[in-house]
Amino acid sequence: MIRISLIAGAALAALALAAQSGAKSFPKLAGDVGPGFTIHLTQNGKTVKSLKPGTYSLTVDDRSDIHNFVVKGPGLKSGAREITGVGFKGKKTTLINFVKGTYTYVCTPHQQIPSMHGSFKVG
Repeated sequence: MIRISLIAGAALAALALAAQSGAKSFPKLAGDVGPGFTIHLTQNGKTVKSLKPGTYSLTVDDRSDIHNFVVKGPGLKSGAREITGVGFKGKKTTLINFVKGTYTYVCTPHQQIPSMHGSFKVG
């Protein structure tokens, strides 16, 4: 009985390891907006100026309920993707597929303020 339990346990462990190794890992981006009038997009602690085409995991830390975090550019449905909305405060993570072109990230209610938008190229 013990031998069966050990074999079953080893089989379950092997299945769990196989499932983890099969999980796709995406490059990580970090965005933040607020609490003041600033917005940033970084990768490995550096401001994003260019990216290779592909799918990225973007985590946005929205520190104010008066701001939002929107990514605009080619390949996005309706040309823009709202990651966090006005009224939301907290963190959200999403996957975004970037294709060749120029993108902007912006707080739409305050987009006229120079510190509330940025851009980068994919290609």
